[in-house]
Amino acid sequence: MHSTTTQVRMKQLSGLDATFLYLETPQMPMHVGALNVFELPPGYKGKFVTALRRHMQQRLVLTPALRRRLWWMPLNLANPAWVDAEPDLTQHIVEIRLPKGAGLPQLEDEVARLHPVLLDRRRPLWKFHVFEGLAPSPEGRRRVALYSQLHHAAVDGQAAVALANAIMDIAPEGRRVDARPSSRQKTFRLEMTEMLRGVIANQAQKVAQIVKELPSTVGTLKDAASRAAAGSALLGGGAKGGRPSNLTLAPRTPLNVSVTEGRAFAAVTLPLPELKALGKAHEATINDMVLMVCGTALRRYLAKKRLLPRKSLIAAVPITLRAQGDTTSDNQASMSFISLGTHIADPLKRLAHVKAASRAMKDTMGPLKDILPTDFPSMGVPWLMEAVTALYGRSGLADRIPQVANVVISNVPGPPVPLYMAGARMLTNYPTSIIVHGMALNITVQSYDQSLDFGLIADLAAMPDVRDLGEAMRIAFDDIRALPLPGDPHHDDTPQAADLVKQASRQVGKVIGDAMGKVTKSVVGSAVDAAIAGVRGTRRAAAPARKRR
Repeated sequence: MHSTTTQVRMKQLSGLDATFLYLETPQMPMHVGALNVFELPPGYKGKFVTALRRHMQQRLVLTPALRRRLWWMPLNLANPAWVDAEPDLTQHIVEIRLPKGAGLPQLEDEVARLHPVLLDRRRPLWKFHVFEGLAPSPEGRRRVALYSQLHHAAVDGQAAVALANAIMDIAPEGRRVDARPSSRQKTFRLEMTEMLRGVIANQAQKVAQIVKELPSTVGTLKDAASRAAAGSALLGGGAKGGRPSNLTLAPRTPLNVSVTEGRAFAAVTLPLPELKALGKAHEATINDMVLMVCGTALRRYLAKKRLLPRKSLIAAVPITLRAQGDTTSDNQASMSFISLGTHIADPLKRLAHVKAASRAMKDTMGPLKDILPTDFPSMGVPWLMEAVTALYGRSGLADRIPQVANVVISNVPGPPVPLYMAGARMLTNYPTSIIVHGMALNITVQSYDQSLDFGLIADLAAMPDVRDLGEAMRIAFDDIRALPLPGDPHHDDTPQAADLVKQASRQVGKVIGDAMGKVTKSVVGSAVDAAIAGVRGTRRAAAPARKRR
């Protein structure tokens, strides 16, 4: 049924959502997902792919992100919009048969093979691959696996978790879904008049919102810049001042290259209760412990190749901007940076470094979360971003210019209880995510039931042996297990003479840093206050003109 301008309000993609479309190239697919292994109930008969299609047909009513597709604006001048679509589940849920008795290595190879395949933009932006032929469980039960692909333009990490909650159950029999007929008129296409009118209205609204929020935004940025400057290594608050600096260029590593179309994938599981207990004993958060495991593993991996930089590796860490309870299917996230302490040989000191770096990041990013934009005007942006992305990839600039981070590490909280889908129990939940030019490795971890499941996706040319890094993560966890706990005789928590000298130096550095911080805050504050005054003056000058009209 065709829409009319009086019945339909066009839903354009936000600036952040659309960015994932413009960044996508054959070398940089922009979909996320997961590799899940399922155990079927005893005596299960039939094909799981058939049962999954029936299950998804019932759950589509709960998942609007799976029932819409892109509709492009005239000449691609602005962000596209979402329109309704009826997904063909025989195309979106497909079966792949593996050699009989296949295991995790074969599944890892399949994810590496399928991950570079772009999703069809003429359809809803998702696809499920069902793998048959896996070796049975130790109890002799049949197992299947599922590799899911969801475009990042439609969901972020938290939205994907909400989507999984909609299509999965906490019991094998599943819950009943009461689907009420929707009174909303479906929009399968948009007319030219509606598109032009919608684009103009959306752009005007976004510009007005930016102008309205500019004074408070600039004021918040001023305070954040002052805090970051006062605590940076250059001003006495860095490593020598007892607080690591996250605001520094990353050292050059084999990971900081232009990516190719090939992928390598590895999956690792660690026990969640034990990691929580170790974190509590060391007064560290789960996120601190995840960063510690990843940093320690990267240190071991690079040192074995004699490629460990003298400077610490920097991790790009996504942070959610989503309000608690918000389950909308869009992107509400930003990026922060944390030093991993890979230059520190002593593991206890490395953990202390990671904890301090994490606190520094939170101190800087906390006030910014409310003002970081997820939407912005898009007129002309598609052409510009697609051109810049293509040029950046072809030129190989990532191989030569300094990078702000070496690796992406993302920790997404998941369900704390076992989940079921179409009667099958999910055993593992290994995330799969995105790599980009300049950062050829992405480590994403999600908690599930009693486990932490890590998914390591890497560029095949840059890190063909990503499984070695996965093994280094298991060793890193054993190293953390062996660390002396606070209060143990071997735990170095009493200051020696050398430590006292260091503490004195840090105090001097802190005094210098505080003084420099005040100077910096004064200079930055004056400049920003002048900018705010200019904006307010412009508003006052414009007010009489509006009255005259």
